[in-house]
Amino acid sequence: MNTGTLNYMKLVGLGLVTLFALIAAGYARDLAYQVHMIIFVLVAGGLFLVTLRKTDEPATPIAQDEYFDSVIRAGVIATAFWGVVGFLVGVVIAFQLAFPQLNFEWAQGYANFGRLRPLHTSAVIFAFGGNALIATAFFVVQRTCAARLWGGNLGWFVFWGYQLFIVLAATGYLLGGTQSKEYAEPEWYVDIWLTIVWVSFLACFLGTLIKRKEPHIYVANWFYLAFIVTVAMLHLVNNISIPVSIWGSKSVQVFSGVQDAMVQWWYGHNAVGFFLTAGFLGMMYYFVPKQAERPVFSYKLSIIHFWALIFLYIWAGPHHLHYTALPDWASTLGMVFSIILWMPSWGGMINGLMTLQGAWDKLRTDPVLRMMVTSLAFYGMSTFEGPMMSIRAVNSLSHYTDWTIGHVHSGALGWNGLVTFGALYYLVPVLWKRERLYSLSLVSWHFWLATIGIVLYAASMWVTGIMEGLMWREVDANGFLVNSFADTVSAKFPMYVVRGLGGVLFLSGAIVMCYNLWMTVKAAPAKASLGTAVPAE
Repeated sequence: MNTGTLNYMKLVGLGLVTLFALIAAGYARDLAYQVHMIIFVLVAGGLFLVTLRKTDEPATPIAQDEYFDSVIRAGVIATAFWGVVGFLVGVVIAFQLAFPQLNFEWAQGYANFGRLRPLHTSAVIFAFGGNALIATAFFVVQRTCAARLWGGNLGWFVFWGYQLFIVLAATGYLLGGTQSKEYAEPEWYVDIWLTIVWVSFLACFLGTLIKRKEPHIYVANWFYLAFIVTVAMLHLVNNISIPVSIWGSKSVQVFSGVQDAMVQWWYGHNAVGFFLTAGFLGMMYYFVPKQAERPVFSYKLSIIHFWALIFLYIWAGPHHLHYTALPDWASTLGMVFSIILWMPSWGGMINGLMTLQGAWDKLRTDPVLRMMVTSLAFYGMSTFEGPMMSIRAVNSLSHYTDWTIGHVHSGALGWNGLVTFGALYYLVPVLWKRERLYSLSLVSWHFWLATIGIVLYAASMWVTGIMEGLMWREVDANGFLVNSFADTVSAKFPMYVVRGLGGVLFLSGAIVMCYNLWMTVKAAPAKASLGTAVPAE
């Protein structure tokens, strides 16, 4: 199909979308839906005009022997931007819990804790983490396959389509358009849009693997592919819902009661297992060896790590449902698989750490590598703590307390955050063809700000969570609860302040990183580099 015909098809499609969105905005039954339809009108209408201008222009030839790096550069910028936004909202809601007066009267219904909390979660996981995963997946698959990204401009569709999803999700939360399902808050039409974008992401990745010039598929690509495919499956099943109206955001879940809870935590824990673990392990298995300039310690161990994660993680979800209407055998099954998962997880951690064999001295001089290694330490800690918390007796003390929050954040900030920062520090000089980072000293500052911030955050939540669990279960001689809910809230105040300060340090580190990366692009010495695809690197 020639470019002209394709552009005419695009014009028809964009025109229809713009028209439908205009009608939908007029008939909208709620504010979130109306705002989203207006966003669709602006985006589709804008693209219609851009496409119209380019329709009769000759197509610019694309050099097929060069890597498609422009979309990865955009992904790196988006990752850094959304990271700062997500961490900032996290700091705000942390201090809202410590000082409820910060839930201002004028902001009720828009910027109170209940609306900002899911905004923070999605911003850090899907906006910051998702952009990091898409950008690094595109980078790694091209380099390890020695092939340009498949699909031409489909890579740009994935990038911009994903940014649109983030904006729709974020505005939806603030305006009350939410399914109220953990990690799956966006409503039905946003879910449909994300499905389209995600399938396009899979096509780009898989297409590049298929046309690879290297016979071997590097281990990082296994993890990326498992993450992309599994997240698609989780998303489709967990988000099966029936819209109340085509003109409104509200929908009804097809699953009900305990089935809905089971599906939700099958989805929710595997979002952790595949989005936040398998995807980032793809990052780890490429960037740690590259930064250390050493091969992966054990190829056989990476195979065991991969298949064990794939087969075990998928069963772990029911451990969130101890002491609920879910049958005991099902939650016990989740607990058992979670405990078994501990060992291969530590196998992967050891594989990453031992990759530094013969290069341990670099930890003294390379703060980027130090950050990556610390992320692996947090991966190990989180994958020990998770299985322990899944044990029924421990779960009776820990669940629904701030201990869970501490666990989640030691993993998210320590493992996901630090390995992403390390990848960004590696990528920026390569993508912008710079000899080195602007300042290794600033990387060191970032490392210590982030690490101390994580320790303050996680430790304060561990203390608070265990205290909370003990206060909730304390009874007097007559069997009555000793502490009221207000008592537990009051007792937690000092730790909430410490948590907020930990968040401030982590955010400060991210701002230092953004400055360093910006100056790397602007001021670091340029490097003459081959833009052409070379044998796998």
